[in-house]
Amino acid sequence: MTLSFKERIPIGEALRRAEGDRVLIAGWVHTVRVVGGVSFVVIRDRSGMVQCVAKKNVNPEAFNIVKELGSEDVVAVKGSLISSKASLGGKEIVIDEIYVISRAAKPVPIDPDDWEKTSLATRLDWRFLDLRSPRNRVIFEVTDVAINAMRDFYRSNGFIEIFTPKIVAEATEGGAEVFPVIYFDRNAFLAQSPQLYKQMMVISGFERVFEVGPVYRAEKHHTNRHLTEYESVDIEMGFIDDHEDVMRMVERAVQHTIETVSSKYGKIVEEYFKIKLDTPKYVPRITFREAHKLLESNGFKQPDPNDIDSDGEKALGEIIEREYGTQLFYVTEYPWVKRPFYTMRKDNDPNYTKSFDLIYRGMEIVSGSQREHRAEVLESQIKEKGLSVESFNFFIRVFRYGAPPHGGSGLGLERLVAQMLGIKNIREARLLPRDPERLTP
Repeated sequence: MTLSFKERIPIGEALRRAEGDRVLIAGWVHTVRVVGGVSFVVIRDRSGMVQCVAKKNVNPEAFNIVKELGSEDVVAVKGSLISSKASLGGKEIVIDEIYVISRAAKPVPIDPDDWEKTSLATRLDWRFLDLRSPRNRVIFEVTDVAINAMRDFYRSNGFIEIFTPKIVAEATEGGAEVFPVIYFDRNAFLAQSPQLYKQMMVISGFERVFEVGPVYRAEKHHTNRHLTEYESVDIEMGFIDDHEDVMRMVERAVQHTIETVSSKYGKIVEEYFKIKLDTPKYVPRITFREAHKLLESNGFKQPDPNDIDSDGEKALGEIIEREYGTQLFYVTEYPWVKRPFYTMRKDNDPNYTKSFDLIYRGMEIVSGSQREHRAEVLESQIKEKGLSVESFNFFIRVFRYGAPPHGGSGLGLERLVAQMLGIKNIREARLLPRDPERLTP
């Protein structure tokens, strides 16, 4: 018997072929059962599943091979399509030839078809098996559609994609939540964000830039919404009037992304995640102080008067959905004490900033602001935050040679995907997540 994968077609395509067509499919064994003189094997690939059948009195060799198969073995099948109301996709394959390509060790550590009964920690330990579950693979198919929709949106609005260093000399945010690395004979850090560099690129004359890349936060959070490494979608745009210009751009990008995912995967998302993926049309704005008043009037007093914690965001999401009929909204004008040194402050109220967070289904997915573009003010704000001006000279000097008013934002891709799909733990939305305890696989 000879086998060439050049003839192979995806299962999804095979099921669209006409009855009687001969096909070659290949994939992983999902289930096996034997009923009297008939053996059945369901085979799974990236495009779907199909049942294949071998009768003992017609093809005893194939019957015996199927009978001995186990979960997750890799096989190829040549056969003819027949209609079957009881089978997946309304068709099944009568086996002419079956090839066992690879046997899976037994017992298989986790059952991809029974992922709900397995702890997330165990699933992540065996992530390559966990991702064989059609439901779990959909997460990353949605991620692929989402990030390409976002890229397309920004490119169509005059942005170019850039790639900035991930090994940096100073902590971007000026805090302690950084991963130090040894860089030859000196210390360096993994970048917390491309913030300073994307601003420099706006000032260099690119005007509108975006970047999709990993960022690193050495925060010892043990929550369902934090990762130490995640994918950030950062933008920066010049010649703005204020932070509202950035907000309008970001909300359109998010709306476009949700709409694109919904049009391509809406039915699949509803099937696997039991959630309807609607695109929010109205994105209200409430100030930070208004948000606190709303929370307090609904019995949710915040422990930190200068911040909104995760419980507050969730409660605020429920309040806004009830009062405004939308799951997507902005909180604006955060206190200066909680924002980074490069944030522009309000002219008439310097304790507050021209900043915003975009909250979707009760979780912040975007943070941004208008940036301070006046070199002397920027230098003063660095000092006010207790940071070394000398350490940021490489950044400040750029502003002395013509800096337009500009602003930008950073979006957590995993958070957006998790909220679209209603995933409770963000680790599920990261291919191979990193948190304070997990460094493998």
